[in-house]
Amino acid sequence: MKVFSASTLPALLTAGLLLGGCTSLSQPSAPAAPVTPPSAIEEPEVDTPVTYGRFQQDTLYELLTAEIAGQRNRFDLALDNYLRQARSTRDAGISERALRVAEFLGNEPAALEMARLWVEVAPQDPEALRSAAIHLARTGRHEQAMDMMQRALELHGETHFDFLALAAADTDATTRNALLDSLERMTQRFPDNTQLVFARALLLQQADRSAEALALLEDHPHTDDAPPAILLHSRLVAEQDSEEAAEILYHGLEKFPDDTRLRLMLARTLVSEGDFEAARVQYEKLARDNPDEPDLQLSLGLIELELGHASDAVIHLQNTLQLAPGNNTARYHLGNAYLEADRPEDALLTWQSVDNGTELLTSRVQMARLLLEQGRPAALQAQLQQDRDQHPQHGLALFQIEIEALLPNHPELAIQQANAALQAYPNDSNLLYSRAMLHEMLGNPRGLEEDLGNIIAREPDNAMALNALGYTLADRNERLDEALALIKRAAALDPNDPAIQDSLGWVYYRLGELDRAEALLRDAYAAYPDQEVAAHLGEVLWRQGKEREARKIWREALEHSPDSQLIPATRDRLEAE
Repeated sequence: MKVFSASTLPALLTAGLLLGGCTSLSQPSAPAAPVTPPSAIEEPEVDTPVTYGRFQQDTLYELLTAEIAGQRNRFDLALDNYLRQARSTRDAGISERALRVAEFLGNEPAALEMARLWVEVAPQDPEALRSAAIHLARTGRHEQAMDMMQRALELHGETHFDFLALAAADTDATTRNALLDSLERMTQRFPDNTQLVFARALLLQQADRSAEALALLEDHPHTDDAPPAILLHSRLVAEQDSEEAAEILYHGLEKFPDDTRLRLMLARTLVSEGDFEAARVQYEKLARDNPDEPDLQLSLGLIELELGHASDAVIHLQNTLQLAPGNNTARYHLGNAYLEADRPEDALLTWQSVDNGTELLTSRVQMARLLLEQGRPAALQAQLQQDRDQHPQHGLALFQIEIEALLPNHPELAIQQANAALQAYPNDSNLLYSRAMLHEMLGNPRGLEEDLGNIIAREPDNAMALNALGYTLADRNERLDEALALIKRAAALDPNDPAIQDSLGWVYYRLGELDRAEALLRDAYAAYPDQEVAAHLGEVLWRQGKEREARKIWREALEHSPDSQLIPATRDRLEAE
């Protein structure tokens, strides 16, 4: 299908009308009439319309008016005139011209009407049949589209069965199966038509029958003589073997070295394999061939970051922003590249310039981490307050970022911000939960119980709050019956959560039911070998006289969490008893 730009369409309209685009205007023109003085002009006796070729004067006038409207970018007026004259004259050339203008304007109803009219007046024209098939498919008339395409195929015209298959992507299974049956019958008549095979494979893939699609393509290896089929073949193979998929794409590029789609698919496949060096080679070739494409510069920047080449990443990401100044994804990763290149202040300034989108929040997480590493909590708080003023729609998320960042080493500042956040968002359970954890860190058990109790009162099925309150009571060895009831409620709501299994095992340990505690803690540790679960399981085993196994579990956990303070403290306490 031809695609016209706004700048070329007027010239195309002119060429089509004046140089024979319409069949009737291609007739030899009449000789020029002799110039007659005004006084010699006589009124005709009968009011007979003047015709030029097979067109009346009014028709020609409207067609010329349409051409002038197109030259002046009034394609809506041009289309109105063409539609009116196509319906009136039923001329194949005018019908095609009206179709092309309708396609340019995205007027699908008009395009379909003109495509059908074109077929009516030129039933042996393969291009008319193909155009009608495409527009019928776009409007969901898949069987009629298939019939048109088959007629085009029989006339040895250009066909686009792949387009029909893509247009059927969202159809129901019955329609898709009917199309598959039609394509299979046509393949038997035209076994050498690779588009038929490719279209069948596409439909099979859409129907989640990838194995059948792959078998079909591999039974017809000549289908790989076209880039779209190579792409589909590689995509199907990649579901089982991405390395083999890359080989298919390499071979495809030997046949079609200038095909951008194949090279881009290869580059992405190599990235998915983790072969960043090879992917970089492909992206560099794409970037050289497409120097104004920002996404390619962005991809190169991300690959250089993965390879640890921070300075090269900075160059490519800066290039991305020169081509697409509003690309906040590039800006966010440029900040990361600056940080890797040991340019922290440039990183902060770059992240600070991210002012919308999801990257706004991720950049603030990075800024928070870096500012706290630099020992600048006040700068962090000032920045996030400024962000809340400028982006009130992200106020809650920005509070949460600040609280989470301050919580490990600045709990006093964190709880101040949690209090401020809860004044602005008093019903947010996540804020209440964060403040509850801060109360625990600051040694305020009453505050912890109050916040968790408020969550449970509002949300009786909040498994996280039920488990946290129950575990806190069990860990303090207080109100164990209440702790057990709370954790059992949490387990009923989320029976597969290893954190809840750990809490349940721990409360049973506190209640003296060591065998039940051991079973639950083993399951929790198998699902989630966390240092806290390891400490609990080791303590239960120790109490059962299984000191050797307890030490083994603690050693394993320390290999994964060498900075753990809980495991050495548990071990030292038990050994000292």
